[in-house]
Amino acid sequence: MDFKCSIDIHVPIDKVVELFNDPGNFKEWQEGFISYVLISGIPRTVGAKSKITYNTGKHIMELIETIQVMNLPAEMTALYEHKNMVNTMTNRFTELPGQSTRFTTDMEYFKMIGIMPKLMALLMPGMFKKQNQKWLDQFKTFAEKNARTNN
Repeated sequence: MDFKCSIDIHVPIDKVVELFNDPGNFKEWQEGFISYVLISGIPRTVGAKSKITYNTGKHIMELIETIQVMNLPAEMTALYEHKNMVNTMTNRFTELPGQSTRFTTDMEYFKMIGIMPKLMALLMPGMFKKQNQKWLDQFKTFAEKNARTNN
């Protein structure tokens, strides 16, 4: 299962990338975010592994992130491993006219483990895209608010 989401943000690309690439900001736009802990490597570089923890409201979810490509603003790709699924996410930032930026994500889920994740992917694939778009929308709100308060 794979899909793409994008959003245009009325903030210059350098500032958008700076805000995106700082795990200290994740709590501002990733609902349920608890922590981002480096496991190995140099933070936010190719090969770095980190544990990301979220509270989904029903349980605590932990992901292992392994950065595969770090060439921002052009691309940041990471592998995310969870006990029930494995996916990659590629983030791209494109400069637009008028001091704006397009933030695009490409998601590829290639391993679902267990009956429930497989059923969710089969019966409700839009749920995954909807969650990703929600985080993009929340990032836009955060970035634009941050740009206004820091000018």
